[in-house]
Amino acid sequence: MDLTLEVPLRLSVFHFVSGYGCSLFFIKIGAKIQYFKNMNPTIEITAEVEDANDPWADGGQLSYRQLIWRRFRKNRMGVIAGALLLLFYILAIGADFFAPYHYNEINMRLRHVPPQRLHFSVEDGFYVHGLKSVRNPESLELEFTKNLAQRHPVEFFFKDAEGRRHLFSSTGPMFLLGTDRMGRDLLSRIMYGARVSMTLGLVGVFLSIVLGSILGTISGYWGGWVDNLIQRIIEVLSAFPDIPLWMALGAALPPGWSSIQIYFGITIILSIIRWGGLARQVRGKVLAYRESDFVMAARAAGAGHWHIITKHLLPGCYSHIIVIATLAIPGMILGETALSFLGLGIRPPMTSWGVLLEEAQRVTVLLHYPWLIFPAVPVLVVVIAFNFLGDALRDAADPYSD
Repeated sequence: MDLTLEVPLRLSVFHFVSGYGCSLFFIKIGAKIQYFKNMNPTIEITAEVEDANDPWADGGQLSYRQLIWRRFRKNRMGVIAGALLLLFYILAIGADFFAPYHYNEINMRLRHVPPQRLHFSVEDGFYVHGLKSVRNPESLELEFTKNLAQRHPVEFFFKDAEGRRHLFSSTGPMFLLGTDRMGRDLLSRIMYGARVSMTLGLVGVFLSIVLGSILGTISGYWGGWVDNLIQRIIEVLSAFPDIPLWMALGAALPPGWSSIQIYFGITIILSIIRWGGLARQVRGKVLAYRESDFVMAARAAGAGHWHIITKHLLPGCYSHIIVIATLAIPGMILGETALSFLGLGIRPPMTSWGVLLEEAQRVTVLLHYPWLIFPAVPVLVVVIAFNFLGDALRDAADPYSD
């Protein structure tokens, strides 16, 4: 008589990861015993490792950063938002090359030209139609329409009269998003404005991270009167409404400052106001970590305060700080846009998205020249993309949550 027995077993094993807690794994062991008549019994044992927390089979072989990256890639909206933001920053940094014109190239004869459509033909390739103007008898302004008899081909790697190289441009008028009240190409000004608005957000958040991380760590680690003093300062800053406080600090900037000085002045203003929220969240993390076993072991081993803060407390807050910084950049961009829109931020000849929107704040302008509201589109896209990216990073920062 033949006899077969299968005995499944399941063992729970805790896999400890240094600095990040533990991960639960299951080991399934199957014992298969076969007994045949007139033969010795044979035993076949198989083992299989399962991860109870990580949905991927090789989770136990990946580092913490690899787990974060792998989880982040699963979020399609986060990946798309990150790629979109990377594209915006590439266009902003290389605006001198990607923009068809210089942002301050004035042509008063081509004021308020509507957006021109891009066409393609086998003979001419990409081209735009020429323009013909008619003076409006009521407003006495020139109104432009396309001239079908003229074609201006689009030239790639175009070199202008001043020797600047552009990815694309044309010898004739080519304004894909129209022109403003001084005949300047709106598409070029949006690209150059992205350089100011988006880099201001990065620089402002960097300064906020430095202030918030240092003061938040000091507040949570030492506590006592130091903690009370820092928290009261944060409460005082949080008590003021953002817009009036921005306006007051923006109006305090000297009118004789250059554009670069105003740029850094606005950056410092936004950083001073925004560091409190990050400091409070870092303080909460430090309060949770400072009584942990690994911190107590470091103290018992004779480690100093600086070593404990830099090697044990702050590394545990890095993922949280990155997420908070990503979500804070849209606030910085909107803050600069609001100040420039109110005339208290970036000033001409330097351009930003807020400066461009300031020219479109009158209703009469929007009724006659609605394309001047186009700078609001990249502001919305960038702010939404940063929010999607921040949400994806927040979910990926805790790869053991599932």
